[in-house]
Amino acid sequence: MSPDVVVAGAGMIGAACAEALSAAGLEVTVLDRGAIAAGTTAAGEGNVLVSDKAPGPELELARVSRRRWPELLAALREELGPALAEAEWEAKGGLVVATTPDAAASLSRFAAAQRAVGIRADEIAPADAAALEPHLTRKVTAAVHYPEDAQLQPVLAATTLLAAVRARGGEVRAGTEVLGVTRDSAGRVSGVRTDRGTIACRAVVNACGPWAGSFAARVGAPINVLPRRGMILVTGPLPPGTVRRKVYDADYVGAVASGEADLQTSTVVESTRAGTVLIGSSRERVGFDDTVRIDVLRELARKAVALFPVLADVPVMRAYGGFRPYAPDHLPVIGADPRLPGLWHATGHEGAGIGLAAATGRLLADLFTGAVPEVDPEPFRVDRAAVIDGEAAA
Repeated sequence: MSPDVVVAGAGMIGAACAEALSAAGLEVTVLDRGAIAAGTTAAGEGNVLVSDKAPGPELELARVSRRRWPELLAALREELGPALAEAEWEAKGGLVVATTPDAAASLSRFAAAQRAVGIRADEIAPADAAALEPHLTRKVTAAVHYPEDAQLQPVLAATTLLAAVRARGGEVRAGTEVLGVTRDSAGRVSGVRTDRGTIACRAVVNACGPWAGSFAARVGAPINVLPRRGMILVTGPLPPGTVRRKVYDADYVGAVASGEADLQTSTVVESTRAGTVLIGSSRERVGFDDTVRIDVLRELARKAVALFPVLADVPVMRAYGGFRPYAPDHLPVIGADPRLPGLWHATGHEGAGIGLAAATGRLLADLFTGAVPEVDPEPFRVDRAAVIDGEAAA
């Protein structure tokens, strides 16, 4: 039996779309040219954040996703059993700090704007920040606590979503690359061509992450989604409580919102359930160059030690990098492509894809089935100028 929808990409966004579509009663097949959840998802930190987003469409998508994630994971545990539905969900909150007067003023303005639209952004004194994070530098001049920030293990979460797709009769195939699409006499998508044959379907979802631009160009509907590289350091296991939540310097927000191609680094430190500490973050547009740059790693380490001096003598276990799908206007691309009936996109989330995935999958499924979406889809339209005008991704 042919599926209704083929999802190209078995990372977090593809998995979330496939789960939501299958929950709506559609037959879904998920394809990935590599291993399951092995690309951008495997290189992610698992952040589910509202703290780093200014008021606007992305923050609204983040709020809905933050609310949906624990509900979805609980429902999947009930459906699949705990053995197949473990994602290490931790609603541990986040802490954003400033260490200079200018940064403190900027952080206060940003938090006030978020509170105006209903986000819990609690400004606290430096002494209270030290109580939350005892190993934090005493140079903090201002702090904002975000109790809604959370974290999960991204590979586990993606495989949980895909397990639900399989349990509902869908199929997930690794090592299968989508080469193009077939069309019917009316010009609609009628199937996908792969390196293992053609699969008939009535729609395909482009959830190829940083490779979404090249996929779209291959099927004749180019979009301007580019790879943006980031790197992360991982320490050896530390005693419990060394770092208790996600903590980052206020300059992280500016780096997230920037469109600069050159290297930018900002301080992000957070613990994992395994006891290791993740240290980031960097952003640069270098195409798909995966060269490990020691200067970047040194900069990340230097800034992390400035925020948490206790890390100075902690061994680094490994470092890794990944590519994130970047759209020039910093908004995801979610919805139908009007140039090719049957082609849908779910990409462009850059470093926020893990957190935004639950709402993205639901939004795409609502649009596909004609249900009333909880989130306004207009800002994420495919046919907006930043996505289809100008130089498209090659």
